[in-house]
Amino acid sequence: MESKDRITVVLVDDDSDDRLIFEDAFSKLKIKSNLVQFQNGLEAIQYFEKEDTKVPHIIFLDLNMPIMTGIEALQILRKDKKYRNVPIAIYSTSNAESDKEATLVSGANIYITKPNDYSKLKQVLESVMKIQWQYNSSELRMDTFVMVL
Repeated sequence: MESKDRITVVLVDDDSDDRLIFEDAFSKLKIKSNLVQFQNGLEAIQYFEKEDTKVPHIIFLDLNMPIMTGIEALQILRKDKKYRNVPIAIYSTSNAESDKEATLVSGANIYITKPNDYSKLKQVLESVMKIQWQYNSSELRMDTFVMVL
């Protein structure tokens, strides 16, 4: 049963180890949340296309996945009125400027280069969630917000 004070976070990543580390780091933030996970962009899009799917508070998409990449999923979500204003973070091992630019131009709000250190990952997630909460509580427009970590 979902509580009204819980936030819904979606993580889409084909690497099961990365999903597990993300889940563990996120749980340490002491944020009341429901973490919904998918292995690729297609699974996530199929979930989002269901009529009864509630709009999440934030979505984390891995950039490079088989079947459907993070950028392909991002582009589909940004075309859907239901998800147009949801903060979307691209979460990738790539530090290439071209990847950062392509995802931000496609509508991502946040680009995160996956930290190789667990404590740094917790810090990054804490920063993202703090900023996301500030935007939600102040009702600022997420479509004008961009953050690169």
